[in-house]
Amino acid sequence: MSDVLELIEARLRTALGEPDARAAVTFLGTDRIEVLRFVDGDVLRYATLGMSARPMADPTAVVADPLRGPRAELVLSVRAGRADTDKALRPLAVLAAAPQVEGVIVAPGASLDVGDPLWPGAPFTSVLVGAAGGLVEDLELDEPRDPVRFLPLLPMTPNEAAWKRVHGAEALQARWLERGTDLRDPLRTGVALD
Repeated sequence: MSDVLELIEARLRTALGEPDARAAVTFLGTDRIEVLRFVDGDVLRYATLGMSARPMADPTAVVADPLRGPRAELVLSVRAGRADTDKALRPLAVLAAAPQVEGVIVAPGASLDVGDPLWPGAPFTSVLVGAAGGLVEDLELDEPRDPVRFLPLLPMTPNEAAWKRVHGAEALQARWLERGTDLRDPLRTGVALD
């Protein structure tokens, strides 16, 4: 397990540089989850480390396969200086622990909700999981283990989350694109959904 985490941290450092801060959270009955913070100009990037230590398992499976199954880490990018986004560390760790705690498989297009603002004053309580392969390349592991995917998190307002449930992730992403929505703005208002 630790060898996988070392490889993941090395991939994050290669893609994002040296982290300038890190925090660790352990929930009862789960592995330790760390959140690393990277500064890229006026953008802060928060990346989880530990979610992919074990593969995500189908909650209906009788026995979880210790080697095979999807693996992922989460990456949140926000503009620096507009909000106290460092308070997002615990909600990010909660989201990263969801596969162990709730038996969910986190995949692109999924919605994840923490039930509270992601940081103080945030208009977001949930995120849309984006597609991998952009900011941080997938990390191939030795067979039979699946690669680790680095999934971007896109904060959603409650109205956007409700609209996404009806119309789907692709429709919401298209609406954001059409309206020129700055998804890195930690204080942005919801996109018009009329």
